[in-house]
Amino acid sequence: MSEIPRPPAAADSEALPVLGLQKNLSAEPTKRSTILSWALWDWGLQPFNTIIVTFIFTALYLTTDAFLPEEIASLADKDPVKDAALANLASGLGWGSTIAGLLILALAPVLGQQADAQGRQKLWLGIGTVGSVLAMFALWFAEPSPSFFWFAVAMISFGIVLGEIAAVNYNALLVSIATPKNIGRISGLGWGFGYVGGVVALILVVVFYMGDWFGIPEEGGVPFRLIAVGCAIWAIAFCLPVFLKVPEPAPLGRPERRVGFFQSYAQLVRDIVDLYRNPATRNTFWFLLSSAVFRDGLAGVFAFGAVIAGQVFDFGFIDIVIFGIAANLIAGLSTIIAGRWDDVFGPKAIIVTALVGMVVSGLVVFFLADTGKIVFWIFGLILCAFVGPAQSAGRSFLARVTPAGREGEIFGLYATTGRAASWMSSALWATLIAIAGSTIFGVLGIVIVLLAGLLLVLPVKAAR
Repeated sequence: MSEIPRPPAAADSEALPVLGLQKNLSAEPTKRSTILSWALWDWGLQPFNTIIVTFIFTALYLTTDAFLPEEIASLADKDPVKDAALANLASGLGWGSTIAGLLILALAPVLGQQADAQGRQKLWLGIGTVGSVLAMFALWFAEPSPSFFWFAVAMISFGIVLGEIAAVNYNALLVSIATPKNIGRISGLGWGFGYVGGVVALILVVVFYMGDWFGIPEEGGVPFRLIAVGCAIWAIAFCLPVFLKVPEPAPLGRPERRVGFFQSYAQLVRDIVDLYRNPATRNTFWFLLSSAVFRDGLAGVFAFGAVIAGQVFDFGFIDIVIFGIAANLIAGLSTIIAGRWDDVFGPKAIIVTALVGMVVSGLVVFFLADTGKIVFWIFGLILCAFVGPAQSAGRSFLARVTPAGREGEIFGLYATTGRAASWMSSALWATLIAIAGSTIFGVLGIVIVLLAGLLLVLPVKAAR
């Protein structure tokens, strides 16, 4: 197999040394097939987020008339009773996501710590992946009836939890296949594959939609239920290579860290305190804190982008789907490109540049909202172009400052801190809209979170 060519030397001259990646300095370059197998996992599981959680299954099926009692569903659109019932569906979905977030908050770092100690990161990656796949298959049984609503919410929430647990260990595997010189490109490739996978999946859904589902009966929500099954089959096909080609990192070799599940929580508290107290890892602590804030802002861009497009700029169904395709495609390509710049300029430069660009673009969308759709088509897509590079560089930065043998634990904390801060953009979004009485003011809520993340990450020392 051919090998990854060496990129130019990194440019962070007075930065912190890479911690866990130091063990890979003398290793042979990783084969392309191994890197491709690792990146394909992101491609494989992305439709769960893009198709089921964000654009199609929940937005066009689960939170629609299909799951309302017949006497309410038959009411006219904009009827107050019907609007309230639809709001309850959206609220129920939100509660499911909240519970999923709390479970991730509790489980992700401890399971990551256990995987590090036992050298079983691929096992937990497998458990999480299989769990997500089963959740997608289970959505076939989510018939359009109020009695199946909470079942569907539970399956989606279950998939979110298991997918996040899998992602913790997937991210931790990055350290075993990358070196300080190419980690930015490899991380960017993974994020980029995820976005492009989402685009391909969305295009397939649009093809089926425009072709009237190719004769599939629409009664009983069959097209949407088949879409969920298709996402599961997609995940099986593309997630499998990571288990066949990517090597399992060796266990820690530190007996004191091999403790029971519940003892792991006490160990977790000690680890967080130690991260702060130890001068060698204090930078890791501060990056975990700052990244939690700016990642919530990144999540807010995609979480509320479709709402902004529809309510503020009057995008229709096809407009929103096309925007979703364009947003994912642009985010994927920009992430792959930024991954190469990461290896040259360092991940902090990428993060800061992306956050500045997003703050400026968000303000333009807010102040020029009255000028029409073109503003959102341009600056909304610019916002999306910066999301992927910031996400990828965040993962790259963390991998560079993670102590060897603690990858799963630290990436578990990465997931946990992100979930702990996941209320900020949504809370500011809702609060500012309630105060101003206009959806466009929600954009300011997202911008405030992004700006706060930018200010917090500026003092964090760069990693080379």
